[in-house]
Amino acid sequence: MTVELRHHTTLTDHVRRDLLDVYADVRAPLLHLPNYRVEAFAERLDRHATEPGFELVLAFDGDTPAGYSYGNTVDAGDRYWSRMADPLPDGCTDTPVLALREIGVRTAWRGTGTARRIHDALLAARTEDRVTLMVNPLAGDGKVQRLYETWGYVAFNAQPPSPDSPRLTAMIRPRAR
Repeated sequence: MTVELRHHTTLTDHVRRDLLDVYADVRAPLLHLPNYRVEAFAERLDRHATEPGFELVLAFDGDTPAGYSYGNTVDAGDRYWSRMADPLPDGCTDTPVLALREIGVRTAWRGTGTARRIHDALLAARTEDRVTLMVNPLAGDGKVQRLYETWGYVAFNAQPPSPDSPRLTAMIRPRAR
């Protein structure tokens, strides 16, 4: 499979529609849960798209969107940090980090390296020294978190569950590896 990676720093209607289509397909088994509904994701996406350092990578196989990853810069005052379950390690917020907000790949492209290519493309031109993400430790019976560990991420905290979401594990790694 030949996948083309397209970078976006603004969320046009066309790009947003492509992303929402891929999201709905990737998360189809979970769409009945309030936090995973397309509308809930769209609200988060729209908020993140207006925050500093927003960048999106969409993967296309021909005209078909196959996957995505997006994130934005978070600094010491960002609510990202204030929602952590435990006190942060010393120096954790001294420099801005890239918060990888979402990554997803449609079933036909899983196991092909597409997710890693999208991830690495998002990180390639970033200036932050570190990247952080949240993962549901139960996703794929723990396979998703283990995959992130093979990419160099280590768990360092957690986010307590909200009424609409599960408890998430916070992971971090240097941007460049």
